[in-house]
Amino acid sequence: MLKRFLIPVLAGVAVAAFTLTSEHTVRAAASDGKAIYDGKCASCHQANGQGLASTFPPLAGNKDVTGDPTKVITSVVKGVNGSITVNGKSYNGAMPAWRGQLSDADIAAVVTYIRSSWGNKASAVTEKQVAAVK
Repeated sequence: MLKRFLIPVLAGVAVAAFTLTSEHTVRAAASDGKAIYDGKCASCHQANGQGLASTFPPLAGNKDVTGDPTKVITSVVKGVNGSITVNGKSYNGAMPAWRGQLSDADIAAVVTYIRSSWGNKASAVTEKQVAAVK
């Protein structure tokens, strides 16, 4: 009788612990990513992720940010030059390649931050995903 009670309880505790650990990991990565974003990205994309009209696109509400993470990882790793369209508006600024200046862990953290900030709700990015883009 006790086994029938304890097994579901222990399974529930394990699931809760995994969920909390996963959420903590995402929050920790996003927290580190915020510091990187503030130092490297906010001057163009702004602290609120809204960008600058016709020059630097918004990251908030941007499907390229919240969709397949490969696209935003590639933008951070390799930079962006030339005209792009985001949410129906054209932008023509230049974004530097951060490869060689930021580690894979730093890139994963900053991309995780922008994918989970300003109303964006997308999954965390791993170092392994970043390394695959290089």
